[in-house]
Amino acid sequence: MPVTHPFASAFPDGTWLGVSTDMEETASRIGAIYPKDAETWRALFSQFPGRAETIFGLLSSPMKIRALAYFVFKMLRRQGVARTLDLAQFLMLSPRQFLTQTFQNLKLHAMLGAWGMHLDFAPYIAGGGLFPYLEGMAAQAFGMALGKGGADVIIRALEGAVVARGGVIETGAEVVKILHDGTRATGIQLADGRQVSATRAVIAGVSPSALLRLTGPTQPVFDQAMERFTHAPGTMMIHLAMEDLPNWAAGAALKTYAYVHLAPSLDQMARTYAQAMAGLLPDEPIVVVGQPTGQDPSRAPEGKHVLWLQVRMAPGVIKGDAAGRITATDWAEAAEPFAERALDILERCAPGTRAKILGRRIVGPLDLQAENPNLVGGDQICGIHHLSQNFLFRPVRGHADGSTALKNLHLTGAAVWPGAGTGAGPGWLLAQKLVGK
Repeated sequence: MPVTHPFASAFPDGTWLGVSTDMEETASRIGAIYPKDAETWRALFSQFPGRAETIFGLLSSPMKIRALAYFVFKMLRRQGVARTLDLAQFLMLSPRQFLTQTFQNLKLHAMLGAWGMHLDFAPYIAGGGLFPYLEGMAAQAFGMALGKGGADVIIRALEGAVVARGGVIETGAEVVKILHDGTRATGIQLADGRQVSATRAVIAGVSPSALLRLTGPTQPVFDQAMERFTHAPGTMMIHLAMEDLPNWAAGAALKTYAYVHLAPSLDQMARTYAQAMAGLLPDEPIVVVGQPTGQDPSRAPEGKHVLWLQVRMAPGVIKGDAAGRITATDWAEAAEPFAERALDILERCAPGTRAKILGRRIVGPLDLQAENPNLVGGDQICGIHHLSQNFLFRPVRGHADGSTALKNLHLTGAAVWPGAGTGAGPGWLLAQKLVGK
């Protein structure tokens, strides 16, 4: 289902900014303080269709030298050397560089910069400027799509497509080993002892470290690269059953937005990221508030609501507390007080929210990993997307197409180019490869 008000940011002083598919609505709020920012926003959006064609073409291109060289060749012919170099420079900008070079409003920096944090790009990390740009422009152009009735509608649709074509899906069957002869994968072994043979391909949608556990030693260089694969800091989820949606201090209009970010400044985001990377529970975590029942009432009983809070960043292994108040260093004991810290932030921006909570479930980083082993340490994107681990280097040089040290064995999922997200890019590219396209 389409969502016309995809995201906003609420600030401690009772103000807010948001992006909707109505250009006049978005631009007027952006331009209320700095009119030039509204002009810049309109100009960026007018250029977006042409620029998006190039960027999405790159993001959907196989990361092999020949394919990349062909992409660059086509771009040079179409746009010339100067514009090709401009794009290359743009792809290397940090979120802070892109935002401060483009806009004046610090709150606009924060609203867009929060999207960099979704993909583990703190404001100062090179290569992250692309994502605030894409999220802002795409939200303006298309809004957001939510699965009516719940996110599992996507899973059920895919399941139906597989079964309709003769496929068989089996869940709850743990794979304990990938069978191979040292050079070629031949199948898998399940925990119950069954073996399933594969003549065409074994496809592993797992983290690099899990792949290595399933195969055992293969080629030393490849194995070492899988071991060195770097994960992002973790995430905590808080799921709330609500009497009503929050009463946002910034105004009731915020109830109409699917996501509300509570991340007041680029400086705060940089501090939070640095603290989490140091193993500390951040003193002011970034909080993403999802209001799905504001868009889709069918997700809760009539008259009631659900709310989810994504709390970022959170270290998988706790070494201390940046605020000096939480003494626990294991998530079993630290989850509750850290969740309260996040709820305090929400309460400041929407007073009275706690009184509306009917029930809650706290899911810490290690709980996320227990439910999905690919979320190592609660890393929701299965590995940082920094330049050293992106493009030709995701997950490692020479294997950005999902190939491995074993013939017939393919790695897919968020750890493989083009990385995390719900666009299923790695699987799509692998499918094209397997059918010979």
